[in-house]
Amino acid sequence: MRFDTKIGIVVREDLAIWQKLNVTAFLASAVAVGVEGVTGEPYLDGSGNVYLPMFRQPVLVYTGDAEAVTRAHGRALARGLPMALYTEELFKTGNDADNRAAVRAVAVDELRLAGIAVYGPRNAVDKALKGLALHP
Repeated sequence: MRFDTKIGIVVREDLAIWQKLNVTAFLASAVAVGVEGVTGEPYLDGSGNVYLPMFRQPVLVYTGDAEAVTRAHGRALARGLPMALYTEELFKTGNDADNRAAVRAVAVDELRLAGIAVYGPRNAVDKALKGLALHP
């Protein structure tokens, strides 16, 4: 099935593996709670156990150097796409309030991005993420 929308997560290629996984998880959670209708229904196994819903469409994970992530961020901003970001400073914080304060303290042109998540019409997301490679 081909979706009219796309979820793209971009992680900086020079991060440690644990950081890439952490960034991806946090960014995916932002899309899940920030975009209405992006998740499906809860899952139910054959024994009647209920599980949380997941995205109703694939999530593509991309990678690039710091410059490429910054470029994709700028393109997504210019297109007005719903976006989440994860900055280097967030590796040093321990709660949501400190996370938001750390982001708020830095002007957009000085953000040290570890990753971004972008959601929107397929073509617009493709243009914002142009030139990035899928994560291996």
